Amino acid sequence: MTTPTSNRPLALVTGASSGIGYELAAQFVEHGFDLVIAAEDDGIESAAQKLRRDGGPQIWSVRVDLAREQGVTELVAAVTATGRPLDALALNAGRGAGGAFVGGTDLTDELEIVDLNVRSTVHLAKRLLPGMVERGAGRVLFTSSIASTMPGPFQAVYNASKSFVQSFAEALRNELKDTGVTVTSLMPGPTDTEFFDRADMEDTRVGSGKKDDPAKVAEQGFEAMMRGDQTITAGSLMNKVQTAAGKIIPDRLKSEQHRRMAEPGSGS
Repeated sequence: MTTPTSNRPLALVTGASSGIGYELAAQFVEHGFDLVIAAEDDGIESAAQKLRRDGGPQIWSVRVDLAREQGVTELVAAVTATGRPLDALALNAGRGAGGAFVGGTDLTDELEIVDLNVRSTVHLAKRLLPGMVERGAGRVLFTSSIASTMPGPFQAVYNASKSFVQSFAEALRNELKDTGVTVTSLMPGPTDTEFFDRADMEDTRVGSGKKDDPAKVAEQGFEAMMRGDQTITAGSLMNKVQTAAGKIIPDRLKSEQHRRMAEPGSGS
């Protein structure tokens, strides 16, 4: 990868072919960052084309499956090949699967959620954060979810994976508080992306209900990251209310609430 000279900061965004990830990439472009963007689907190429501007930031698209160790290795190599320090890191890639854990989902899908949402997040952070810490500067954004605050019947593995991401982000923030590297957790609610279609959840109450604009969610997340905030509950006021209430409502009640939203057929 040949890199022309640039004075712009460099950012990496994963899961950037669509949805919140694409809109985060757009925020970085708008604010003068060069970009490495990654996703597993061929939409990453068209995303790069849409983001490029004449005389604008340099953008490299990397098509990799981050649910596989080789994909993470390839992405790290692509970032290293720019020959540039990484100034911002948005670990956004993730997926879900709706349905009953027993008899409703495939083990392959559940393990892929763990590999992508959890394993690749840890792997990329382990490989890319040391450079930021060594330089004493950097911004990190983890895409968590309000799902991290509650048990998730009919999304059991997904919610658990986001609970991991949330805890991981908050722990790293504390560890790195004196290093010059900030860590921010973005907690969106239901957002108008391809998530519910890919998770086979369009017939659920949450999948068929009102959703937030991914561009607005990304804008709020980007601004919080640049401020160095700890967390940002993005999107609607209801998301903020739900997150606040989740701190005092017992898990058994939150489980029942989630069941009503995510049980297959609940949308009708």
